[in-house]
Amino acid sequence: MKRLRVDANVLLRFLTGEPESLAQRAARLIRRAEAGEVLLVLSPLVVAEMVWVLKSFYRRSAGEIAEVLIPLFASDGLEVKDREILVGALELARDKNVDFVDAVLALESVRDQETVCSFDETDFRRLPATWMSPD
Repeated sequence: MKRLRVDANVLLRFLTGEPESLAQRAARLIRRAEAGEVLLVLSPLVVAEMVWVLKSFYRRSAGEIAEVLIPLFASDGLEVKDREILVGALELARDKNVDFVDAVLALESVRDQETVCSFDETDFRRLPATWMSPD
């Protein structure tokens, strides 16, 4: 089966329906993936871009973003790298009102038993990670 690294712009067209001509093409690709014709591979970096675009351009809340991305990650024909961390980060961003990338960083640090170094005390005090501010 052919593996395709899918870009944010394809999935964003599918999710937003805009512009219609590109959304239709993206939907056809998703249907091919669901039918087992291709496997779409989704990178965490692409997920971060999708979250940023949905939040900044489309003005979606963390809850709305989680509501569409978490089910998408479970779609047939889609392989999501670090899926558990990304789902957890979407839930933390929604539930704790923190930045998605900070949530990813926190969950990766917990998984790898590392400490986060950040100036962002506000977010990291609400996240399940050991953190420190640079000296």
